[in-house]
Formats: sequence, structure tokens, C-alpha cells
Amino acid sequence: MTPLERVSSIKVKLGLLVAASALVAAVVASLGRVAGVSPWISIPVTIGIALAVTQLLAAGMTSPLRQMTLAARRMARGDYSVSVPVGGADEVGQLGRAFNTMASDLGAVDRQRRDLVANVSHELRTPLAALTVVLENLVDGVGSDPAALQTALGQAERLSRLVEDLLDLARVDAGKAPLSTASVELGPLLEACVAEVRANGRPVSYEIDVPAALVVDADADRLSQLVVNLLDNASRHSPRGGVVTVRAGLDEPDGYHLEVLDSGPGVPVADRGRVFEPFGTLSASAEGGGTGLGLAIARWVTDLHGGSIAFLDPLPGAGAGAAGAAGAAGARVRVDLPLRPPARTVASHLTPTHEESQMPTTPPAAEPAEPAKPAEPTPTTTPADAKADATPSVLDDIFGTYWPDSGVVGRFGLFIGAVVAGLLGGLLIPDRNAGLGTVVVMLAAGGVVMVAGRERRGWFPIVCYVLFALLSSVAVFRDAEWIVALCLLTAVAVLLCASTRAKTLLGIMLTGISWPLAGLRGIPWLGRTLTSVSGKGHGAAVARTTALSLLGLVIFGLLFTTADAVLGSWVDQFVPDVRPDTFAARIFMTVFVFGVVLAAAYLAVNPPRIDRNERTSQPVANRYEWLAPVGVVVGVFAAFLVAQATAVFGGEDYLRKTTGLTYAEYVHQGFGQLTVATALTLLVIWAAARKAPVETAADRLWLRVALGLLAAEALVVVGSALYRMHLYQEAYGFTQLRMLVDVFEAWLGLLVIAGLVAAVTGTAIGGGLWLGRFALVSGAVALLGIAAINPDAWIAEHNVTRYNETGKIDTQFLRGLSDDAVPALEKLPEDLQRCVLGPNDRDGDWLEWNLGRHRADGLTPGYNPPIGSEADPAAVCPDEPRYID
Repeated sequence: MTPLERVSSIKVKLGLLVAASALVAAVVASLGRVAGVSPWISIPVTIGIALAVTQLLAAGMTSPLRQMTLAARRMARGDYSVSVPVGGADEVGQLGRAFNTMASDLGAVDRQRRDLVANVSHELRTPLAALTVVLENLVDGVGSDPAALQTALGQAERLSRLVEDLLDLARVDAGKAPLSTASVELGPLLEACVAEVRANGRPVSYEIDVPAALVVDADADRLSQLVVNLLDNASRHSPRGGVVTVRAGLDEPDGYHLEVLDSGPGVPVADRGRVFEPFGTLSASAEGGGTGLGLAIARWVTDLHGGSIAFLDPLPGAGAGAAGAAGAAGARVRVDLPLRPPARTVASHLTPTHEESQMPTTPPAAEPAEPAKPAEPTPTTTPADAKADATPSVLDDIFGTYWPDSGVVGRFGLFIGAVVAGLLGGLLIPDRNAGLGTVVVMLAAGGVVMVAGRERRGWFPIVCYVLFALLSSVAVFRDAEWIVALCLLTAVAVLLCASTRAKTLLGIMLTGISWPLAGLRGIPWLGRTLTSVSGKGHGAAVARTTALSLLGLVIFGLLFTTADAVLGSWVDQFVPDVRPDTFAARIFMTVFVFGVVLAAAYLAVNPPRIDRNERTSQPVANRYEWLAPVGVVVGVFAAFLVAQATAVFGGEDYLRKTTGLTYAEYVHQGFGQLTVATALTLLVIWAAARKAPVETAADRLWLRVALGLLAAEALVVVGSALYRMHLYQEAYGFTQLRMLVDVFEAWLGLLVIAGLVAAVTGTAIGGGLWLGRFALVSGAVALLGIAAINPDAWIAEHNVTRYNETGKIDTQFLRGLSDDAVPALEKLPEDLQRCVLGPNDRDGDWLEWNLGRHRADGLTPGYNPPIGSEADPAAVCPDEPRYID
């Protein structure tokens, strides 16, 4: 049962859905704000919980519509044995029930259509075969006696009767059989009908029991057709010497009835509804040679008059003549008609509706009939069918062919792994600095994603997994938050690229975008994962087991930890102090880590199509179309390099004379533009390599020369940018940002070389997909290199050296360095040490241990000057900080 199943209006459901989601989002956001949780964590968690609540409340609201779409597609293929599960009382539930009724009715119509074709073919074949034999004999001059001709005439008349019956059915069903009512005296009409049937020569006798002067309003022709068909059916099923009785009677106040009784075998109760269907006879063809349409026509004539028809139990003592002696029960069919038919001309349907087929035909009040047997239930969609026709999600329309879901099988193990990673994140990360606990969480999360990956072979996934482990471990070696954060983000990037098997730079960027989108795209997969457990009957068992296990852990854990001090001390080492002020933060972190790990796992299970539809670019027709733009860029680069050379050889006097800038100001002015120009050079090389024709040796030569010259100039620009940064650092000191810019510019130079190699060797066209992976791996290795040299210590060392040489130092900047810099900063004079080192407050537990803090703690034992004392850094250099930047 879904949460909103009892609500009877889809509008009310939507209102409750919006209100509940908004309320939950507001409450969660307020808790995050009060607990001081970072917006980077609280906002995704708030959105995720609101979406979860929406998904929970919306369960079952639209699934019948999607299932109806699938069922309609199957019905279009001719499969009417479908139904959709409905339980709601709203408009969608009503539509689902109407859809099931329609599917059942169409199934009955289709089944009867097939039966009609088969039976008509059979009924036509028999007389046609006999007639053909007679005609063949006549052609051969054999059997031209009157008996043979009489046989042929009989078969032709049988064909004629069948065709006339079929035409009657067609006219009735099309509504083209209006009643032409008039006053009809029932006695003479029944006598005429008996006389017509008696002409068939069957060895039975007929009896008529009708009140004198019983006059009704009816269509005499149609009523005669009704009675004749009933009498013909009764005579064919009666044994030799049997009695067929037709009788009529008045039913007060405004109706009358007709009954036809025979002394045949009767109609079983289970078959009394089916015999009125076209060709629904039980054994008519075998026993009496009928068309199988007489009772169907009788029913439709009855419907035209606004009456009802049904087989009833025989009267007590039924059975006459030989049949009666044999104990035959006989058949009894009753027609109830109004004295004045309703003013209508539209006939009933070819087949009874689903509701009609489920209801017994109403017998007269005086003699109740046996209840009709309920129809067999329509088969529902089997699990195999459901798997074959996976229910499409509305998200399929959003992501389309870029990211098909196609019913990816749920994996409950990955869900449990994400839960464990989330719990570790909630226990180990909040209220702690990055350290050993962070590495544990990263490795646990990475393990889940690696297990989820479909392909773990090949050099690229292995390299990415190794880089992920190395980058994650930086948190246990370095205290500098900036390099730890960059390494952790890069670790996530290489892990995700291993999952999506990204090859190009565009594919790598799309992978980064796909990760947060996977939290939305994976909602149907998460539903299938949970259903895979609950659908096997294990859902309640898993929930019960989890609850009991947690209850036992809490109760007995509290008892034993409070009873034994040693056990309590052990537990304190591993279990965090869950205080009320940190409880909300831990919950937020748990949900956040669980969500991002589960999204990454889905990305590995079902990666999007990011590099699978690579198109080969069509080269331009003329060489100048690519060579001219590249030549312009080469010329601009050449002009810049000439200006650089002039500035270098002209010296600072020339710069002041022409620009009014010092050399330090000059080298700092355009560094950002040079970095952008280097990055754009990669774009120019890529575009030229794709558009330049390479059919002839001359084309390839021009490509290599032009791109080689452009790459050489770009490398000179890289060298110039690095030299500018070196001069700027010598003048203004060393910082983390300046170090990163240096490494980034050098990395761009490396990519320029790689791009040139790909272009001139032709691998950038069509198959040169290694360049994106090379950029990713080389960037990750560059970050590992920065972490390996201990960047904060390296920066501190160079600033100390600069101070020793120039006496210039930026104390405010050095105070912001991490504990990694403490060994280098202790080389400063004691007064500057007190100014830049700060108090020793490294009292975290073992889960936030890392090598940088451990070394700093060993080098500055007990250095913790009280605030406001002479040793307090704020008191040492409050007015005259020795910095110049």
C-alpha cells in the first residue's frame, strides 16, 4: 500500500506531495543552519531528502500510467492478456480499472473474432465440399439423377441460411436493424413458427401453450426469427420421438414471456452463458448441422426488444417421450419481453461487455435460475513479461539516449556498501581535521565504486585506482588543507573517469557533470535495488534484523562499557563523542557521504554515453581554410615574443620609458593572459588537426610545420610565463597560489607537446583519444608531486631563505601556513617564531592523525603561550608586522 493510496483525488495528492516536500526541506535546512553545517553539505542533503520524500509519497501515483503505456503497446501487438495493478481511489486508479475492463473486453472480442473466422470457415467448408463433389459428378456425367440434384440444392440452401444469418448479425451489430413494431397476436405467430420448423422434417413433435387473444407490441418478423431459431435449436437437440414445447404467458404488469422446452440432454450450468455467443454451440454441428448462430441471433433480437434471454433449470418432471424415459433432463430457455418495446433502434454489441459477462442473466422472479459461473480472471503480466518490458521512467525522457537506464539490475550489496561508507563518514569526519579517518572513509567509498565498475581490466582503470589510493592517502601525510582538498577532489575525478571509461577531454568534463546528475538518474535503480529485497519477501526480515541488532548493540554496549572501565576506554578510542551539538552535523555528513557514494556507484554500474559516438570531422576542401587562421595565431605569438625580447634586452629603463612600469610590475601584469593564451593554443591545435586535409604528403607537411611552429611559440610563452612568475616570487615572496600557477602553466606546456605529437602523427583524428586520459593522469601525477615535496614546508623554506637574504618577510601569510611548515619556520629567529607559529593546540584523537601534525607536535612540545601574554603572537607584532606583499 502506498502512503497516499486512500486519497481519492489526484489534485489533493499533488498538494500533499508539494506541502510535505517543502516542509521536509524547510525543516532539514533549518537543522543544518542551526547546527552550523556547511552549505556545500546541507544543500545537497536537503535536496536529496526532499526528493526521497517526494519519491516515497509519489509511489504508485504515476506507475499505473506507465504500465498502461506498456500494456497498450502489447495490446497493439495483439496481446490482450494484460492488466495493470490498481489500488488507488483517485482518477488514476479509476482509469486503471477502466483500462483493465477495456483490455478484458477487447480480449473477449479478439477471441470471439478468431472463433468466428474459424467457425465460419468450417461451416462454409462442409457444404461447399459436398456441393463441389456433386457438381464434379455432374461434369463427369455421373449422378445426374434427381436425388443428387436434391443433395446439391440442400447444400446450397444451407450455405444460403449461413450467409443470411451472418448478414443478420452484421445488420444487428451495425445498428441497421430497427424494430418495426405493431400489434401482434402471439398465438397465430407461434403456430406459424412451429409450422416453419416442422417443415424441416425432424422426427419430433411440437406443442403450443399460449393464452387466447394474447396481443403484444413487437416486430413480427424479428419475433418470428427469434422463435424459429429457438425451436430449430430445440428440435435439433431432441432425440427421435422427443417433444418440443413452446409456450407464452403474461407477466404483470407490463411484460410477457416465451419459453421453449425440449427433451434433449440439456445445457450444463457452466455453459449457459457461452451458448449465446456466435458459434458458441456445444455440439451443434456434430449433432444437428446448425450454423451456430441461431442462439446468438435470438439473443440480439431479444435485446432489440428490450428483453432478456437465459437457459434455466428444467421444470420438475421434465423430459418427455423416449428422452424422458431415459432420464434426460431437457433444456429450457426463457425469453422475457416487455409488452411495449423501448423506442430505440441501436442494436446491442456483438459481444457482451465485461460487466455483463460477469453477471448472470436475470431470470423471472417466480423461478430463480442458477447463478452463472464467474468468468475466468484475466491473466496479469508475469514477472518475465515485466522484465522484458521494463517500466519506463519519466527520467528516460529527460536523459534520452545520452544516458539510457534500460532496467539496470539493482544490486543490494552496493546499497549496503554506500550505507557503511555513509556511517563511517558521519562518525569519522565531523569535528575532526583531515587525517587517518578521512583516508578510511575515502578508501571505503572508493572500494564501493570499484566493486560497482563493470570493467576493471586494462591499464587505464588500474592506473586510476592506484592514483585514487595515492591521492586519498595525502590526507594522512600532509596537514595543508588546500593540497589535501585538491588531492581528494582529483582522486574522486580519476575514480569516476575509470568508471565511465572517459577518453576525451570532453568526456572527462561530462563525467564530472554526470556525477551529481547520477543522484537523480539513479532513483529508479535505487527503487529496483530495494524492491529486489522486499520483492523476495526479505524486506521485513532485513529491517527487523537491523533494528534488533542495533537495539542489542546499544543496550548491551552501554551496560558493559559502564561496568568495565577498560572496555569503556577502548570504546572511547573508537566511538566518537556524539554530543547534541554535533549530532545533526553527523547525520548530515552520513546522508551526504551515502548519497555521493551511491551516485558514484550508479555511475559505475550504468555509465553515460560520453565518448561512444565520436564523429570524424570532415576536413576542409582547401588548404588555406585552416592554414590562414593558424597563420594569424602564429603571427600574433611572434609579435608577443618580439615584444618580450625587446623588454628583456631593453632593460628596466626601457620599460619605464615606454610603459611607466617597473620590471616586477611588468612581469606581473600579463601572467593571467599568458595562461589563457597557452590553454587556447591547445584548442587551436585540436581544431586544425581535425579540419586540415592529410591526403597528400604536402598536406601533412604543411600541418606539421604550422602546428610545430605554433607549439614551439607556445612553449616559449610557457617559459616566459614561468620566468615572470619566478621574478614575481623573488620580489614579493612565495605563496601556495603562485606555486599552483607555476605547476599549472608547466602542465599546460606538457599538454601542448602532447597535442602536437597527436596532431602531427594523425592520432588526433579519429583515434587520438589518448590525449584526454594523458591530461587526466599527468594532472593527477603533478598534484602528487606537489604533495610529495611538502608544499607548505617548501614555501616556508623559500620565504625563510628570502628573509635571510633580504630581511623581507610576510608574517601574516606565514602564520596561515599549516603544521607542515613548522620545521622550516623554526629556523627563524625566536621572536619571529613566536609571531608566526602560534599556539600548540594539536590535541585531536588518532583518527585525525597525520604526519605533518605529528612532526610539528614533536618539534614544538608544549609551546602554547597564553593569550594576551608577551609570547602571544598578537602581542609580539601587533603594530609593525614585517611583511611587504
